[in-house]
Amino acid sequence: MTNFAPSLTSAHASFLSDLFPGDGCVLSSEGRAAFSADSSRVHAMPWAVVRPEGRAQVEELLRWADAERVPVYPRARGTGQAGNVVPVHGGVVVSLLRMNRILDVSADDFVAVLEPGVVTADLQAACAAEGLFYPPDPASVKISTVGGNISTCAGGLRAVKYGVTRDWVLGVEAVLPGGRVLRCGGRSHKDVVGLDLTRLFVGAGGKLGLLTELTVKLVPLPEASASILVGFADLESCMEGARAVFRAGLLPAACEFMDEITLGAVRRIDDIPLADDARAALLFMVDGTEGGVRAETDRLRAAIEPLKPVSVEVGTGEAEEAVWTVRRRVSPATYQLAPDKVAEDIAVPRSRVGEAVERSHAIGREHGLTVLCYGHLGDGNLHVSIMHDASVEDQVERAHRAKEALFRLAIELGGTISGEHGTGLTKAEFVPEQLGAEAIELMDAVKKNFDPNGIMNPGKAW
Repeated sequence: MTNFAPSLTSAHASFLSDLFPGDGCVLSSEGRAAFSADSSRVHAMPWAVVRPEGRAQVEELLRWADAERVPVYPRARGTGQAGNVVPVHGGVVVSLLRMNRILDVSADDFVAVLEPGVVTADLQAACAAEGLFYPPDPASVKISTVGGNISTCAGGLRAVKYGVTRDWVLGVEAVLPGGRVLRCGGRSHKDVVGLDLTRLFVGAGGKLGLLTELTVKLVPLPEASASILVGFADLESCMEGARAVFRAGLLPAACEFMDEITLGAVRRIDDIPLADDARAALLFMVDGTEGGVRAETDRLRAAIEPLKPVSVEVGTGEAEEAVWTVRRRVSPATYQLAPDKVAEDIAVPRSRVGEAVERSHAIGREHGLTVLCYGHLGDGNLHVSIMHDASVEDQVERAHRAKEALFRLAIELGGTISGEHGTGLTKAEFVPEQLGAEAIELMDAVKKNFDPNGIMNPGKAW
């Protein structure tokens, strides 16, 4: 491991305070504590927090940090679930929230150029005002940033039709350790010259450099959409319902799944537009032209009708949001079942989703814990919550063993231990089981070329 500086010296503090004047540098313990964790609830205190407002500050910071061997941890809104921004080796947390300008939205080039601290929903609103559409929509879309989404290659509800964040990134500007500035990609929608360094930054978790400018692809804004919530009597018919829709030649913008335990939790906190005897549910969204949406909705209903769904609720216009209530309530509703959860996001081939759900439930029973499944069925990405009471030591241990079993199940089924959350700290020990030693050795060699002294977000798995 690189020999990092053991602590922040007075000279270090003076340098940072001069480079980031006023509240651009945070040294108080109270201020630093706010940057010690993300949504994983894993904590580690940074030595300092800085808030750059432009690339010049970032260049100078990384020249200094590389020379002084000070670890650097890029951070946005801290919405990640895997501890990827937690400063486990101390060092300096770099909050990019003040680099939040949308520099260009072009209806001619179908691109947007922006800084990494722009909130994803704000970019989408700016694009919509020009009749354009930036599709990636992680669950945290209203609070997470585009830079953070790129760092983790965030997915989201619309991934089944529109893909994940990597499919929309055309170019990046990044500052590398030592203060080097790398620009790759750009406004062209096609470019096959050299290795694709742009995509290398997508999903890199801040381990290669600090993103300072982003160029993303846009498409025309769909003029209409409809959402269809379908309740089924059992899990088997629910899985067959999804297959029937795709076999009918439909590609919905979203295809979400909720199991019986999930639906039961949501019913504890809200009335939902779903039959009481529904034991599993699918939630579809279709979008496009007005006529196209009507036609796809009719075809979807016809495709699932032979499976005898117990309820079908269609929402359009203002009524569409009500149909999504059941899905948006899932995360808070899970805490009706237990005070704590281990929230994981495995992905498996579409044909193995039903098996993955049933065996996840079996893992829960084996460890005496409630396990529920929901998520992005259209691309095989399941969110699996292992519910427990963290104040009971035995339950914590059982939850960890259940997580291990879940990850091994995903790999056995030809899938992955993470579909969109990344690996960070919470999944680090399981990465070698999926990737193998040779792949990790090659990735480490790539990182060494970008970051020879290993200062960028150390301590995290790929």
